[in-house]
Parts: sequence; C-alpha cells; structure tokens
Amino acid sequence: MDQDLISLKDRAAVTGVGETAYVRETNKTVVALCMEASLAAIADAGLHPRDIDGVIPYPEAGLIAEDFITNFGLTDLRYSAQTPMGGASPVAAVQSAAMAVATGVANHVLVVLGLGSLADVRITKRLSDMPQMRLIGEFEMPLGMNAPAQLYAHMARRHMELYGTTSEQFAEVAMTCRHHAQLNERAMMRKPMTLADHQASRLIVEPFRLFDCCLESAGAAAVIVSRAAQAPDLKQRPVYIGGIAEGHPPSPSAITQRNEMTRLGLANAAPVAFRMAGVTPADIDVAEIYDCFTWTVICQLEDLGFCAKGEGGRFVEQGRLRLGGELPVNTHGGLLSEAHIGGMNHIVELVRQLRGVCGERQVADAEVGLVTGYGDLGDGSVAIMHR
Repeated sequence: MDQDLISLKDRAAVTGVGETAYVRETNKTVVALCMEASLAAIADAGLHPRDIDGVIPYPEAGLIAEDFITNFGLTDLRYSAQTPMGGASPVAAVQSAAMAVATGVANHVLVVLGLGSLADVRITKRLSDMPQMRLIGEFEMPLGMNAPAQLYAHMARRHMELYGTTSEQFAEVAMTCRHHAQLNERAMMRKPMTLADHQASRLIVEPFRLFDCCLESAGAAAVIVSRAAQAPDLKQRPVYIGGIAEGHPPSPSAITQRNEMTRLGLANAAPVAFRMAGVTPADIDVAEIYDCFTWTVICQLEDLGFCAKGEGGRFVEQGRLRLGGELPVNTHGGLLSEAHIGGMNHIVELVRQLRGVCGERQVADAEVGLVTGYGDLGDGSVAIMHR
C-alpha cells in the first residue's frame, strides 16, 4: 500500500457529539433539527460556534454551509464539503473532515445529518431525486423497484442461495439490536423481540420481513472532528481516528448487473482502514455496523474480515453480537431499533462507547471500535477509532 494512505492515522479526533430526540414525526424543520444537534456537539466539545471553521452537512437533507454561517454567525468558515453516498455519507464525511484538519485547512469540522418528517423524506421520492440513481431510475424503477427493500432483496436472496443463510439468522441481528435498545432511553423501539415475533412479522419484500427493515425516523446527530494536537485541550476525552476509508463496488449504479452481488464496496475499504490503524478484526472491542436491513449486517461482517464470505449467518448466532458476547454490535439499537438517522447515530454511539459513558449498555474496557456506513447500491465506508 502507498505509504501516503496511512498519513491520517491519529491525526484527527472526534471531540464532540450531539443528537436530538428521535421520533417518528416532528413539526421541526430539518434545519432546526440539525442546528439543535450541532449546538449540542459543539457544547459537548467545550467549543463555541465561532470555533467551527469547517462544515460537512448531509447533502440529501438539503443543507449547505451557508445555513450554518447564517444561523451560527460563523465568520471564519474555511472548509465545506458534501459526501453524497447515502448511508455511507457520515463516515465518509468524517474521513473528509479528518483530511481537512490533518492538513491544516481547518481546526474543528462539524459533521451533521438530519431527517425531518416522513412527508419530507419518503424514501421512494428521495431515491428518485438522487443523481446516483439515474441508471436504475431509467431501467429498474419503472418496473416497480422503487425502495431499498426491493433493491437489496436481490443480494440477500443470492446470499441465501449460495451459502444457506436463513431468515432465523437474520432474526439474530434484529433481536440483538432490540435487546440493546431496551438499555437505551433514546431508542424508538424498546419492546422485547423473540424469534417467534420476528418470524411472525409480515413480509415486506421476500426475504425481508418487517423486523428485518430499519425504522423511518426524524431527528439529527452531529460530531466535531478536531485536529489531534488540539483535542486534549478540549472538554471531553478525545476519540482518535486510527484508520478510515471508503470503497465502491463494481457496477455501482445497478446491483443486478454485478457478477458478485454479495460483496459490497466495504470490502475495498476495510483493508485500507485496518492497515492504516495497524489493527485487525480481532482487536475490535465494539462495532457499530450500518443496519438498514438485517442481512446488510451479516454481509458487512464478512467484508470486514470478521468471518469468511458465506459464514456471516453462522457468525451471528449464539449471542456473539450481544453485550458480553465476542463482538458487541449496535449497542444503541442501531437503525433497526434506535432510529434511522443515516448512520450518524452509529458514530455518536461509538464515540460514547470509547469514552466509557454508556451506562448499562457499556462494553467493558472498550478501547478500539469500528463504525461502518452503507449507502445507495453498495457504497461502503469504515472508521476505526480508539481512545
């Protein structure tokens, strides 16, 4: 690997996190939600809004840097960017923020994502408006493939056919997230879930049942990425970014045109991030893995190297992903049970786990953690962080 690719190791840290309440419906605008989460993250870091000199808002929410200049009275914004990769955007944005602070372009970069009421974010409309969906918009959406469940069902079914993965193994992921959500007062779904509950839930798109699908939520979450040299002087214990990368699959514009539907862009990103951080999957104490669908977690575990391709279904069995298990995953409840805030809430949770402040759901002695993003038709992003 080109040595230039490891230059981001430990040169940036997450110094502040913030979030709003997570609900199904709200009368607040996306701008208001993002400002609320951003102010919480800035305060958490012990900073003032005027200290923010970089902003990366979530592009699909329609926010731009000027919104923050106007609302926060920023006078020295030196850097702004967008990372239009769907659910892979937040971690990819953290990579962009880390590059900005590591190179001296900025000192403190705000990364924020917000989603408003369901009327504003209905997934079929949002997908049809995204430029990366042009190909399927022309050839697949007219045939009725208009939502992620329909698009990703091909990949899940292929995995089942090739490797014998089962719906009961999908249920292990859903039950794990629900179990952890019961320990999280912010989680939207806290009712216990059994295997029978999962199997009795209605089919959405075969093989996905209702409890295989993530929530639709309103709310916002934000993080502050700071230059590593300044991080120890701030309010919270810094969480350093040891390795970070993004990756894209072959045929990124159409799942059905790939020779290998069960390998994601994350498979290209993971080796870069692990080499940059100087760790292996065996060193990871806690993982927050993007869980738009239960199968997506299983596939990412394989592509990250926690198990071989095809072994993900068996890997998630026997409580391995639960608190106290070999690899605690989605300790806040994930998109399946806490809230779907585009995966930004996964980053917030990892930072809190590495700070050691998660109370009942705290992973004991967590020192090294991992967070992923999964977006659009297979884009992937991954960050390895440590305290």
